[in-house]
Order: sequence, then C-alpha cells, then structure tokens
Amino acid sequence: MPSQVSINPNLKWKDVNWKQVEKSVYKLQKLIYKASSRGEISKMRKYQKLLTKSYYARLLAVRRVTQDNQGRKTAGVDGIKNLPPTQRFNLVYLLKSRYLKASPTRRVWIPKPGKDEKRPLGIPTMYDRALQALVKLGMEPEWEARFEPNSYGFRPGRSTDDAIAAIYISINHKSKYVLDADISKCFDRINHDALLEKIGKNPYRTPNRIF
Repeated sequence: MPSQVSINPNLKWKDVNWKQVEKSVYKLQKLIYKASSRGEISKMRKYQKLLTKSYYARLLAVRRVTQDNQGRKTAGVDGIKNLPPTQRFNLVYLLKSRYLKASPTRRVWIPKPGKDEKRPLGIPTMYDRALQALVKLGMEPEWEARFEPNSYGFRPGRSTDDAIAAIYISINHKSKYVLDADISKCFDRINHDALLEKIGKNPYRTPNRIF
C-alpha cells in the first residue's frame, strides 16, 4: 500500500454515504445496460469510461474486496489479509493508476465438492482484487444485457430457485427434452484468448490483458 493519502482527510470510512455511492454507480450501470441492449456501442463505452473514473465506483470496488467479499481475509503474494478503514482510502486513490502491472497470484489448492480431487485457485493481491472489482462494475451490465435470458449460473440477482421456476414453467406447457451434461474440467480449459476477442475493444482491455 502507498503512504497515507486521502482525498478528504476529515472523512472516515464509516461516514461514507454508501446509499449515495451505490445510487451513483447503479445509475451509470443502468445507462451501460440500456446502451448495450440497444446496440449503441460508442455510447456504452462512454458510460463505461465515466464509471471507471468515478470516485464512487472506486469506493464501492474497494468496499467489495475489503469488507463485503467472503474471501477478503485471504492474502495474495502481498501478504495483506485485510485493510483497516484508514488504509482503504489509499487503495481508492491507488485505483486512479488503473494500469499498474499485475502481481503474480498466490496458488492454493482447494478440494472439489464431493470429490477427493483438488483444484488450483489463484489469490490476487489486494490491489489486483480491487481493480478486478472496478472492471466488473463496468463490464457486468454490458454483458447482462446480451446474455441468454435463461442462463442462471454465476449471474447477479439470479439463483437456483430462479432456474427451477423457469424449468417448472417450461415443462408445464408441453413435453420437453432435458439434456443434463457435464463438461470435464470446463473452466480449466476455457480459451482466454477467445474470451478476450469476444470482449473486443473497451476501456478495460488493458487491465483485462493484465489479469
């Protein structure tokens, strides 16, 4: 972490108006979503740039990784497990330099549910996690507007209950075929270059390449 830096030295982390922060970020995300759903790419990119530079978005990204995230107390190669409130503003300030080179991840092995196997997990540094959270705030609404509406895995505001409800409604209309498939080591074999090509040119392409 850098030496003590604060945009407002009198502001305490506990005194941040989080309702205002979330409202401001949500407003930009809503504009990104609408522009994406209408195919207005240049307008969408403009809103994404605004969000990336937003002080409120940086505040929210830092809160997500230092306060909200369940894995916030797991250290990367920087050895930082947690940031006290006084240092969180430093990380907010540091995110203004969005293109710092990413640090190596700390590799740990965790058990696969219901199996004896283990899978590798890379733990980024606190800065890299915050940058990823900031990028996610801008990219998520773009792709939520384009994704298949009946996809429920790893998406905000969706759950297995929603998937079950959709299946129930579908099979009650007429007979359906149900395909149950498991792609072996799917996430281990995903072509990241193909994903980056799909993303195309956007304000986040440089940090995406870093990660």
